[in-house]
Amino acid sequence: MNNNLRKIGIILIVVVVVPALLFVSFELTSLNSNEKVIEKIYESQLDAILFSVNQYSQDFMDSWASKIESIINGENKAENVGVFLQNDRAIEAIYVIDSNTLKFTDLYRQNNLTKDFTFLDTLLSTHSDLITRLFNYKESGYRKIEPVFADSSVAILFFAFQSINLTNRLCVVAINPGVFIQKKLGPRIKIISGDEFLISVVSSTASFTFDDIQSNISNQMHVKKALWLLPGYELGISLRGETIDSLVKQRAFINLLLIIILVLVLFVGVYIVFRNVKKEIEIARIKSDFVANVSHELRTPLSMISMFSETLEMGRVSSEEKRQEYYKIISQETSRLGRIVNSILNFSKIEAGKREYHFVDSFLNDIVENVYSSYKTHLEQNEFKTEFVKDEIIPVQKLDEEAVSEAVMNLLDNAIKYSSDKKYIILRTGLEKNHSFLEVKDSGIGISKENQDKIFDKFFRIGTGSVHNVKGTGLGLSIVKHIVESHNGKVEIESTPDKGSSFRLKFPLNKIEG
Repeated sequence: MNNNLRKIGIILIVVVVVPALLFVSFELTSLNSNEKVIEKIYESQLDAILFSVNQYSQDFMDSWASKIESIINGENKAENVGVFLQNDRAIEAIYVIDSNTLKFTDLYRQNNLTKDFTFLDTLLSTHSDLITRLFNYKESGYRKIEPVFADSSVAILFFAFQSINLTNRLCVVAINPGVFIQKKLGPRIKIISGDEFLISVVSSTASFTFDDIQSNISNQMHVKKALWLLPGYELGISLRGETIDSLVKQRAFINLLLIIILVLVLFVGVYIVFRNVKKEIEIARIKSDFVANVSHELRTPLSMISMFSETLEMGRVSSEEKRQEYYKIISQETSRLGRIVNSILNFSKIEAGKREYHFVDSFLNDIVENVYSSYKTHLEQNEFKTEFVKDEIIPVQKLDEEAVSEAVMNLLDNAIKYSSDKKYIILRTGLEKNHSFLEVKDSGIGISKENQDKIFDKFFRIGTGSVHNVKGTGLGLSIVKHIVESHNGKVEIESTPDKGSSFRLKFPLNKIEG
């Protein structure tokens, strides 16, 4: 059986465990790379969102440039520019510069504006190459807006246009970064952010968030992008409520947890399969042993009965004393044979769920005493010293007298079989709390701890020590347990190897209806 189990275990390991371990190894090694891919995907998505915000701001500035160019080239430009500035507080001033002289030709400012723009002369001189490129773009039919300066109070943008007389002009637009970000970009950013993202605009001196919960998001931004039209300002984006790092770690943890659960399920499945196979093999072995043991148990008394009856029939016994001895042996073997057959029949009824119990008012002492009396001669012939100690105050109980007698006989049979040199048996009855009990104690070979829970299993017989020389079917204790449990009682065992065993059957004092 061990070889078969070993082969089955190796097959299960090869078929299930090895592929599972290879899969787990592959998943664990690819987990980091997979999570990096996920992180890149998130970053690409966030980068695309920031590009969208930048493109929107670019389109917004283009619409401004078109309006400014149209107003300056139209009639009543001073009045119309004034109305335009009044309606759009993000623009603080508009300067028009001649392309040839780089001198200011027109100036439009917000009312009550006190900012000093004398630094524009410096910007014009330091960005002469940029201005030349802008004019070249315009001559090619393309208008480009270029940011040249920005701080917390003002941002300067350049773009080229043609006046009504086709003269190139440079338009310098001074805007208020805070007003532009909050009033112009803010609504668009809120729409893009939705409930999933948090977008902010930050610089070294200012920070703008567009969320009900204000926070220092500059330290939490996962993706940053320069705001095209505001030098020194950055667009930042993060996932609302969690970071990409935490999200990736969470996914990694979930994946790892699922892998662990899968492995555990596989191992549990392998264990259950192996255990069931082991159990089936054990049952097959036990059944095989049972058939062999029963055959031997039946053959022995039949051989004895046949031999002695044949001897008597042929008149080979000369003395009456010998004849009586043979009659007695035949009677004993017949009783033994009957007990074996009854044991098998009762077990068959138990297995089929057809065994019936007839509970009547009974005295436990009387049942045990009757069994002891009938067994006493047999015990003495086997050189056993016995003692029967009974508690006289045990009350009447509802018991199946035949079943309880069978249980006592099975315990006495076992005590006889498994006693070696120390042949001493105590039979005791008594009360314990709300139970009566009968106890059979021997001084035999005892039972190890590991086998004490197994001895009540059907067909089980301990396969070590002197048990190989002990006859039996392996059904006795299984029947005993069923009988006691049918009385709503329980079986207790105390045993020490080489010192003996004590079986105690406990029956409730309350009456059983049945």
